[in-house]
Amino acid sequence: MRKYILIAALLCGAITTALAQSSDDVNKEKAAYQQPYNPQEDGDARITQLLAQAKKQHKKLLVQIGGNWCVWCLRFNHLVTTDPELKRILNKKYIFYHLNYSPENKNEKAFNKYGNPGNQYGYPAFLILSPKGEVLFTQKSEDLEEAKGYDRKKVKKFLQGRL
Repeated sequence: MRKYILIAALLCGAITTALAQSSDDVNKEKAAYQQPYNPQEDGDARITQLLAQAKKQHKKLLVQIGGNWCVWCLRFNHLVTTDPELKRILNKKYIFYHLNYSPENKNEKAFNKYGNPGNQYGYPAFLILSPKGEVLFTQKSEDLEEAKGYDRKKVKKFLQGRL
């Protein structure tokens, strides 16, 4: 019996150590990425400004919902802003905005107006808005993910509006 208790204790210790290392790895990864979310920003006011810009430039507004706390949010931003082809598509078709959702700022006014698909799908979640502020499309991140990153082909199709 003592043998089994000892084995169980060792397994628990190993699992705890693995989880701590995994958390450290994620924190290091997050620190290496650009931090595009502004937790102090009034998201609704900023979206209003960006919609006016989108109208002038004949573009749509791509809203990435999440926060700097979210490694998947940072991974997506990194991919679409560093991959030359994805960045070109993004810049041609969209104004790209990071709408913060965090304990410090839940941006309730913006989410009351446009919805928060992150509540349903997790973060990041994406909204594509027309220049008039109409929600044209909602996308969950999960459909674009592969392993510990994003499937470049799926992201390209999403940005092109063909997913």
